[in-house]
Amino acid sequence: MAARHVLSISELGAEVLSSLINRSLEIAAGNLNRIQPLKGKVVGIYFRCSSTRTRTAFTVGANRLGASTIAYGPNDLQVATGETISDTAKVLSGFLDALVVRTNRSIEEMRLLASQDRMSVINAMSDSEHPTQAIADLVTLKEEFGRLDDLHVLYIGEGNNTAAALALAVSLTPGMRLTVVSPTDYGLPNNLLQLARTLAKQNGATIEEYHCINNLPKQVDAVYATRWQTMGEPKSTPDWLDVFGPYKVTQEVMSAVSKTSGKTIFMHDLPAVRGSDVDDDVLDGPQSRAFRQAWHKMTSAMSVLEWCLTVNR
Repeated sequence: MAARHVLSISELGAEVLSSLINRSLEIAAGNLNRIQPLKGKVVGIYFRCSSTRTRTAFTVGANRLGASTIAYGPNDLQVATGETISDTAKVLSGFLDALVVRTNRSIEEMRLLASQDRMSVINAMSDSEHPTQAIADLVTLKEEFGRLDDLHVLYIGEGNNTAAALALAVSLTPGMRLTVVSPTDYGLPNNLLQLARTLAKQNGATIEEYHCINNLPKQVDAVYATRWQTMGEPKSTPDWLDVFGPYKVTQEVMSAVSKTSGKTIFMHDLPAVRGSDVDDDVLDGPQSRAFRQAWHKMTSAMSVLEWCLTVNR
């Protein structure tokens, strides 16, 4: 059987995405069903840039499922000295059952790693998409509300790789609605936005994007923010902080858009830059689920690893 890969949310399809979310919730409830289902498997953790949550989530998750792990830093593999990605993939696929990859580079690099049919490749973030983050996001929402149908998520900030994956995940989930409010010229890439809208139309979801911070939707179920400098990368324009300033999530913003029932939650993929993308009283406040969301990076990692490495799910 050819290896299963998780490279883009859009390639999983609605049914698989839903099953991964439900399995993550089962794992969160302590229902592994089998004793160490990945016993004897070996998972490589190849991170070419910094990570706190995702690296730890996949390492701990793989260990809890019974797999052994090998960690590779940005200069540990011979690609750093000129070996081709394809040759590296052929070699590693003889040793590893899965390779979890994070990079600031194009997803096409991961597709080259996935060109062999023995080793699963999992996108733990590329420059364009963060699929396992989106799974953790929807797990957090379903745990909180008991459903995903009819939930409205308001995302405020840059249309970065987290926002892209979230848009694709919402577009595959019937009844969900995502409104992205971003500074002009910092929205979702047009091709991604068009794909998400096409998938949303097929699945009965709604994807919206606009740039006016003064006309936010009301009565939303969740407000989502991310770090303005994705992976700490500086913006090309010198005045970018002034552009992003009005898009900070404050308690005033939360009060303006929250449901009168008080059921609205705040989400953040972390790390947060306190006082910039979000204020302390929001991140640490009673509506915040950001740190529960971070924990669900592990349950979603476990769900993805199990789906990739066990044939009969």
